[in-house]
Amino acid sequence: MITFVAVGILLWLLGTSLSSPEGFLVASSIMSSFFVKFIMWGILTALAYHTVVGIRHLMMDFGYLDETLEAGKRSAIISFVITVVLSILAGVLVW
Repeated sequence: MITFVAVGILLWLLGTSLSSPEGFLVASSIMSSFFVKFIMWGILTALAYHTVVGIRHLMMDFGYLDETLEAGKRSAIISFVITVVLSILAGVLVW
């Protein structure tokens, strides 16, 4: 549910910034707050996690990853590491 609402917020912000030069200034002023940047970073981190784990599950469904406990633990750790790296990159992008 949170991811669904987050995508709506991102699309609203994108639509505002692309609507006109004044809309871009409004979106820029919204993004200048630390609190908004922190929330944006959280949204991007949640979307990255959702995407990475979704790809992991697709790979398991298609048979590219074994469905054993050991392989599941290993792929979960790799997914988490990739998400942390993407989270750091999202922080650099936002700030």
